Amino acid sequence: MKILYASSEVLPYSSSGGLGDVIGSLPKALKKKHGDYDVRVISPLYSAVKEEYRRKMIKEKEFSVKLSWRRIYCAIYSLTDNGVTYYFVDNEYYFKRGSLYGSFDDGERFAYFSASILAAMDQLDFFPDVLHCNDWQTALAVIHLKTKYAIDSRYSKIKAVFSIHNILYQGQYDHALSGDIFDLDQRSYEIYDFNGQINLMKGAIVCADRVVTVSERYAQEIMTPEFSNGLDPIIRMYSCKLCGVLNGIDYVYYDPHTDPALYKNYTYRSVKRKAENKVAFQAEVGLPVRADVPMISVISRLTDQKGLDLVREQAEELMRDDVQLVVLGCGDRQYEDFFRGLQYRHNDKVRAIIAYDKDLSKKIYASSDIFLMPSKTEPCGLSQMIASRYGAVPVVRETGGLYDSIKPYHEENGEHVGNGFTFAAYNSHDMLYVIREALALYRSKEEFEALCEKIMKHDFSWSVSAEKYAQLYNSI
Repeated sequence: MKILYASSEVLPYSSSGGLGDVIGSLPKALKKKHGDYDVRVISPLYSAVKEEYRRKMIKEKEFSVKLSWRRIYCAIYSLTDNGVTYYFVDNEYYFKRGSLYGSFDDGERFAYFSASILAAMDQLDFFPDVLHCNDWQTALAVIHLKTKYAIDSRYSKIKAVFSIHNILYQGQYDHALSGDIFDLDQRSYEIYDFNGQINLMKGAIVCADRVVTVSERYAQEIMTPEFSNGLDPIIRMYSCKLCGVLNGIDYVYYDPHTDPALYKNYTYRSVKRKAENKVAFQAEVGLPVRADVPMISVISRLTDQKGLDLVREQAEELMRDDVQLVVLGCGDRQYEDFFRGLQYRHNDKVRAIIAYDKDLSKKIYASSDIFLMPSKTEPCGLSQMIASRYGAVPVVRETGGLYDSIKPYHEENGEHVGNGFTFAAYNSHDMLYVIREALALYRSKEEFEALCEKIMKHDFSWSVSAEKYAQLYNSI
């Protein structure tokens, strides 16, 4: 089987969040389980791609991509890692930017990328059995594959899978851009129109052979108005295509036993060494050096979606407890300013690091005793899995992938079951209650360490999920 993953980001070459993690891990896991599969990935060659990777790349092709009335330069570079071939689309006008997203012309940038995906198949003479596109940035490739390219027998046999990682971002634009920017035919108007706008995600859902979300719970949630950002009528209409597969994490990249970012490496057998990471981190960031104080961490985009309004409501109350709070992330100005202010008021208890830093995040996971993730919505979430891998006990709200991956810790028939602490209602008092439950368990050292050991042994690798994707591809 030949599979091409198309994504706007892929670790370790480019990443701004969970999508990069997934596309950095799933293709390798699939290739490992099915060595006879031809697995490839295509992504933009951003200026952020490090020179150490660029030196390994081979220039495959140079050609022009047709986008509406324009013909635009494109070069394809490649490298191979763990049996997976990675293609990079080079066009400095579109991809030599300070960040992956957030430019005024993102619609045009990713329309070009989508057009490049399909044009590259011809140039490379690689026509996959399955094209697996991800989120709105590659949705146009699915639409064009099933409309304008459908008359070409080389393309008409390709099956399209479309993954929804976050339905909040749908690729919505004015119809005035349909021809000039997106090269959309008016005869396909009913495919991509939604509420009087272009909606690229809606078009991909209509056209794809299968639609996948990143957890089973999220697949159910997005069929309701509360979670769909308005797209629930379309999701329900095409629910026969819909399924959910829980993401995993890369157990090589996230491995406390070998991770070079940590102060002290450890395994579930030596979980006590987490305390050595904690005191080293405390010293580095200027917190009081105390191995006995419970450290709570938040590693997140600082947005409403992540439930940070709940944290804001209860932060001062939480500061009454003997705790330390470490926040790493960036996002909305209101939350950046809030956490900076919280650090100013409680300098002996709080550190707010307003940044995106992968290596630092792993240090914090290894230093933390409790990991807080009170999301309003969470399609899958990887942070709770990474925290578990590093022995930081998750405290999460029961939504999306958090519900599927973290079960409440309690005693049942004389045994302790569950792998974290959870709350259901979107309520700050409920959140504070379960945080204090976790803090109470922390004071029972032996039981808390047993829980840390248990969650580190929990399998959140891609092994099971990769096989589910293999079955999905075979089914279509």
